[in-house]
Amino acid sequence: QVRLVESGGGLVQPGGSLRPSCAASANIFKVDHMGWYRQAPGKQRELVATITGAGNTNYAGSVKGRFTISRDNAKNTVYLQMDSLKPEDTAVYYCNAVVTTVQAPGVPGNYWGQGTQVTASS
Repeated sequence: QVRLVESGGGLVQPGGSLRPSCAASANIFKVDHMGWYRQAPGKQRELVATITGAGNTNYAGSVKGRFTISRDNAKNTVYLQMDSLKPEDTAVYYCNAVVTTVQAPGVPGNYWGQGTQVTASS
């Protein structure tokens, strides 16, 4: 069973920075798209940023220029550098990845992490 383990959330003042990470583990053959989504209280989950296996990135307009997504393919890990955080960035951030396992190399699956809380507040 593939697991996505997140870390690096927390509480910062507006204008501060955080860098959560998400590592995929267990019987991995290949990791394709990876990304971050977020869900604020009372709102739907929304895309923050995605990155392909080749390193092509996509960002939500609200975070473009402030957040940077990157990945380490050797570690099956994705990062989200969040700078100039605003109170409206406060949400639970979820990691997402399309993973193919050793047991089923022709059948990619879509997996989610457990979520990490990010709060920007004074």
